[in-house]
Amino acid sequence: MARYQVILAYDGTGFSGSQRQANSRTVQGELEKALRKQGWSDRSVLLAGRTDTGVHATGQVAAFDLEWTHSADKLLWALNADLPSDLVIRSLIPALADFHPRFDAVSRAYLYKVFFQPIRDPLREKFLWRTWPAVDEDALKRNASMFLGTHDFAAIGSRTTPAPRGTTVRTVTKAEWKKMPDGEWQFEVRANAFLYRMVRRLVFVQVSVAQGRCPVEKVQQALSKQGALLAGLSPAHGLTLVEVSYGSRD
Repeated sequence: MARYQVILAYDGTGFSGSQRQANSRTVQGELEKALRKQGWSDRSVLLAGRTDTGVHATGQVAAFDLEWTHSADKLLWALNADLPSDLVIRSLIPALADFHPRFDAVSRAYLYKVFFQPIRDPLREKFLWRTWPAVDEDALKRNASMFLGTHDFAAIGSRTTPAPRGTTVRTVTKAEWKKMPDGEWQFEVRANAFLYRMVRRLVFVQVSVAQGRCPVEKVQQALSKQGALLAGLSPAHGLTLVEVSYGSRD
């Protein structure tokens, strides 16, 4: 019996999130179906984290134990042959027996894509959030830096479960907006961990500030626990989990 680590990519449009649910199509459920065809009989694969309904991934990490007598490459091809067209294993490698994709992770990175246009664009809107009015571009770039460092993000996100020792403090090491040649804007954010719907709230709040609908001072006050923020959430289809990073275990 060996443990394997895989990197998954998926179009989240047709999934009710990544985590297995009864009577719903999920990333975990489809992966486990493919594994069972190769003799896997465990109760559950391990995931690095949960993505919501409609959220995409190019770097989701999973792990599972399997009795397999052939090469890792052959297992990769065998599993991909049984996975649906909107889910693929990008890489598969043997892992340490105690590797856990969630608890061993040291950081996670997300990318959110948005464009500002008054008229609908059906092709682009599958993977990007279209919103209007246009933003103050300098403000959008400048204000992202306020989230860098260690803060209590209670005004931005929430814990997935009400654990008594849980905390809403997170450390953000990258928060940056980039404008692409076609007018698309990309928000790249990396942190040690994220709260529930934290990235989508971060995007919504920043866009609201840059559109003039929320003073930046109100965001600063909320980060110092001196006030609440306007309600709202950017849509799931603009968000992609791009990387989960692991430290050295030497």
